[in-house]
Amino acid sequence: MATVQIPLVGGAADGETVTVELDGNDRPPLTHHHIGPEGLAGAQIYELESVDQPGRPWMYAWRGPAV
Repeated sequence: MATVQIPLVGGAADGETVTVELDGNDRPPLTHHHIGPEGLAGAQIYELESVDQPGRPWMYAWRGPAV
């Protein structure tokens, strides 16, 4: 399966990137749950957004804590 690196924007993981698998339609998952040093209790939710940048069509934007 193909993978892609997507940047995280906002929240505790701002500036990091994650590698995710693309689905059968060549799309990444709609959300990413970023697990911080506190484990699941400190997880942050990031939501996929399209961006108009060559070579980087997506980003994950911070939406808030998972809990």
